[in-house]
Amino acid sequence: MGLAILLGIFGACVVLGVPVAFAMGIAAAAAFWYEGFPLLITFQRSVSGISVFSLLAIPFFVFAGELMLHGGIAMRLVKFASALVGHVRGGLASVNIFSSMLFGGISGSAVADISALGSILIPVMKERGYHPDYAVNVTVTSSIAGIVIPPSHNMIIFAVAAGGGISISKLFLAGVIPGILMCLCLAVAAYVIAIKRKYPSEPFPGWNAVWVASIQAIPGLVTAVIIVGGVLSGVFTVTESGAFGAIYALLLTYFVYRSLSWEGFKTSVISAVRTTAMVMVLIGFASSFAYLLALYQVPDKLSGFMLGISEEKIFLLLMINVMLLVLGMIMDMAALILICTPIFLPIVKDLGMDPTQFGIMLLVNLGLGLCTPPVGTCLFVGCAVGRIKIEETLKTIWPFYLAILAALVLVTYVPAVSLFLPSIMLE
Repeated sequence: MGLAILLGIFGACVVLGVPVAFAMGIAAAAAFWYEGFPLLITFQRSVSGISVFSLLAIPFFVFAGELMLHGGIAMRLVKFASALVGHVRGGLASVNIFSSMLFGGISGSAVADISALGSILIPVMKERGYHPDYAVNVTVTSSIAGIVIPPSHNMIIFAVAAGGGISISKLFLAGVIPGILMCLCLAVAAYVIAIKRKYPSEPFPGWNAVWVASIQAIPGLVTAVIIVGGVLSGVFTVTESGAFGAIYALLLTYFVYRSLSWEGFKTSVISAVRTTAMVMVLIGFASSFAYLLALYQVPDKLSGFMLGISEEKIFLLLMINVMLLVLGMIMDMAALILICTPIFLPIVKDLGMDPTQFGIMLLVNLGLGLCTPPVGTCLFVGCAVGRIKIEETLKTIWPFYLAILAALVLVTYVPAVSLFLPSIMLE
């Protein structure tokens, strides 16, 4: 009965439009009350959930991304990508995807990617004769790279949800090849559609222009090198590397590029504080929710149920992916990481899957949920920037969905895709 109260109230709150974080908190409080625990337990569990040192890296990662967003880094990365791949058929689509790969690796946020690059590239693509649905679809789906390519605060959330036994350094390395692979799959889909619709290609500006653009972009890319390289080398902890990355981003945008205004700085601080507060509240209440799921033995029951259907690894991983895809369509990504990790991680461990591989599979899978209605945050932002109805984009977005699904299949069933770099660099 307690489990029914927990899930029932949570589901009712979500349907009524209550934010997911508060829906989990209300449901957890109701379940604790039913079980005879003091309501204070809800807040104690929530506070203990965010009392994790590695979570301090999240505000630094977010702040560094906001500084990049408002400090002119995005435009320089777009110029570099345009000089390098803009001459391909449908060149601006390739520029869009390549820019997402570069900027996503710095900001670690899909929404920041769309806000920064989408506001630049979508209007330009429309002016050059690209259909609005194509411009938005490319921007929205390629933004997922920011979730998978390090540094990513979602990787930290996954490591915390997994109980802290997973190396964040290993997760960072594991996300590189899947992120690049996903962008390549999207580039192929974009190229095929560009040929079908007879989109133009941009003239090649020459290697001198490529060199100049790369020189301008390299200082911004060094931000990711500081954060990821500091962690991998052991010089910094994850939190320290995030702090140094934020300081470097501030110095770069204000003193070197001189493109960060006082208003931009204030906006960056406010946005970073708001995002961090949302994430921390979500993690706190999710900790109480996850504690009750463990108390009611939901992971064990679900594992028994799935193994009762089949013991085939291929089929069980397919079932998990389908469940995650469905959940990703109706819930926020961070909440799902916190809820689903304790449930599915024991199952995939029993199947022999490395927890790091599962983490990357989870991120790619839930990233697709950001592009699908009814809760597709990235889809909504992209359509708002492109000034197009969601229904119009959904009619033509399916080739890009298939591209991401192809990358997801490879990440799920080919361990080397995510584990190759960690195996040669950390072992």
